[in-house]
Amino acid sequence: MIIPEFEYLSPPSLQEACALLARYGDSAKVLAGGSDLLVKMKDGLMKPAYLVSLKSLDSLKGIRYETGRGVIIGARATHNEVMNSSILQEKYRSVCEAAHSMAADQIRNIGTVGGNLVNAVPSADLPPILIALDARARIVGSSQERTIPLEDFFLGPGKTVLENGEILAEIIIPDQPTTGSNYIKFGLRRAGALAVVGVASSVTISDGICQGVRIVLGAVAPTPMRALKAEKVLRGKKLSQELIDEAGRGAAAESKPISDLRGSIEYRRNLVNVLTKRSLKAAIEKGHV
Repeated sequence: MIIPEFEYLSPPSLQEACALLARYGDSAKVLAGGSDLLVKMKDGLMKPAYLVSLKSLDSLKGIRYETGRGVIIGARATHNEVMNSSILQEKYRSVCEAAHSMAADQIRNIGTVGGNLVNAVPSADLPPILIALDARARIVGSSQERTIPLEDFFLGPGKTVLENGEILAEIIIPDQPTTGSNYIKFGLRRAGALAVVGVASSVTISDGICQGVRIVLGAVAPTPMRALKAEKVLRGKKLSQELIDEAGRGAAAESKPISDLRGSIEYRRNLVNVLTKRSLKAAIEKGHV
């Protein structure tokens, strides 16, 4: 199918891009990598009258480290840039590994972090690990900006908190030098598969005691979800295999999967149990505990 006609707009600044989105409302869509948007347009699933391109906005590119803030990932950073970033390799290798697990190399070359997050697909690989690392989203509008926890960014499949005229500008991962993290998923193919279940975890241990832990589940609820009860099992305690097993069972009980062609509810809950235990063990090892 031929892509419907649209007007291509290439604003020179982020503020002007936000102003254009505010002006045209639902008739406009943001174009970054286009790996998802253009396919949907070709299939007739989206028919925007205007495409607001971010390709001239260098402020949204790149990955950098800022003292006092942490690692900053620009919304236009591609998945391959994330995967190969020396900064992320040094500080948060788990984010690189999550990016590597996504799609084919050609898609990773053009698909962007911002697009991946804004699409809000429940099975996406980046949201769980970023939430496990307590990442925050910087959102810019034409007249103001706000920064929110990434776990509050998602409202449902394809739905986020972005309001008319707002753009996701960057993701901020705070410094966590003593925290280990991991992302693991199960898919139906060896490479590039959608997650049937994904689990991310981060663990901070001091003096042998678990001081902080986050367990985030993907593809088992409308949005990435924290397994809060499972986290409580571990927090403030000296970790053992028995506690990790209990956390795995707890995460499975908290999950809210559906049955579809890729797996039943029971199958997915069993995967949550297994993957949670594996992810926690890997996170602990990466934290050099």
